[in-house]
Amino acid sequence: MDTKKQGFFSALREEVARGLSPARARRRSASNAAEVAAALRVAGGAGEALAPLMEGPDPEAAPGAGGGARREGWGQWVRGQLQLARPPASAAAAGAGADAGAARRNDLRLLLGVMGAPLAPVHVSAAEPLPHLSIKDTPIETSSAQYILQQYLAASGGQRLLSSIRNAYAMGKVRMVATEFETGGRVVRNRMAAQRAEPGRFVLWQMAPEMWYIELAVGGSKVHAGCNGKLVWRHTPWLGAHAAKGPVRPLRRALQGLDPLTAASMFAGARCIGERKVNGEDCFILKLCADPETLRARSEGLAEIIRHVLFGYFSQKTGLLVHIEDSHLTRIQSTTGGDAVYWETTINSFIEDYRPVEGIMIAHSGRSAVTLFRFGEAAMSHTKTRMEEAWSIEEVAFNVPGLSMDCFIPPTDIKSGSVSETVELPQGSNRAYCFRLLLV
Repeated sequence: MDTKKQGFFSALREEVARGLSPARARRRSASNAAEVAAALRVAGGAGEALAPLMEGPDPEAAPGAGGGARREGWGQWVRGQLQLARPPASAAAAGAGADAGAARRNDLRLLLGVMGAPLAPVHVSAAEPLPHLSIKDTPIETSSAQYILQQYLAASGGQRLLSSIRNAYAMGKVRMVATEFETGGRVVRNRMAAQRAEPGRFVLWQMAPEMWYIELAVGGSKVHAGCNGKLVWRHTPWLGAHAAKGPVRPLRRALQGLDPLTAASMFAGARCIGERKVNGEDCFILKLCADPETLRARSEGLAEIIRHVLFGYFSQKTGLLVHIEDSHLTRIQSTTGGDAVYWETTINSFIEDYRPVEGIMIAHSGRSAVTLFRFGEAAMSHTKTRMEEAWSIEEVAFNVPGLSMDCFIPPTDIKSGSVSETVELPQGSNRAYCFRLLLV
């Protein structure tokens, strides 16, 4: 990128990338370890020499509670020696630690693979105007949806202001955790989910038309994903860079209160299917289904996307989008001619804390609950995994100087076609539960 083009954004991006880099944490850990070692050396040099080790109880120890060391007696000393003679537990502890580390890495892959950078169901162009509000010869479900979207745009800042945004930047925090795993009717719950949640940070850039880039770092691993307007790709440390099948689609995270114009365009073809309370607030429900052509374009080989449905809940009080739910179902045929396996992924996101930023209403926090349901084959072979994410937005800016198309160039080593991942999740037993995740 030309130096003159970089400006404020280039410096900002460099600082954020440096802050997200796992190498920074490693350097900090190494520095802390060096300080501890130095302190131990100083303490060893300043202190007195260690006394010779006694092979029995101290005969000089004073009895009673007079403040001196208590005399232990031969029986207790012998019991202590028997304890020392037992095989050391260090090997077992090391093995347990290695298993815990492997489980954590697999959990992290699962969290980042599913919640890191999911995509919206269909292609949209925020540059295209929304359908004109019409009642004549229009089904009531469609005209109601159009009216709700007009109110949503007005509540978010207005069509004119939203259309003036050339690019946008957002930075925030996330916490991710796997909360529950079920297989064959047996449920394993993470009873320390709050303490074991993986903290992380993310930064998102967007630029019209249809370009976006996200970096998300959690637990020492980083996921990159982006779109240059023609190609959607994702990069993970364990799989490298892969392109997504099908048409260019927006990042789902942008629909979570960060990009009102794209969210409105996403629901332009939706229908109003009713009302429901969300957190005590009356909401209209809009339903959008991916068309068959898009589903076929996203399918490949043995994996077929059967459906992808998106629901949007718009507050009747504020007009804002407060909840989105999407569910997609994938069928994976067996290579050996057996029964097909089905994967259903459901993501529920609650969008909260709307505040104006340069006149545009932006959600500054929220939470998502994800369910992965695998079924098919034998009746008792189903598995269900539940995960949660909480996020908060720290900084938002619009029309950032220096942002150009060069910032959205995909990696040179990108691989075409969909990507399948196999993740092993040991859950308190010797069995490993494997499943396939598709970048869809």
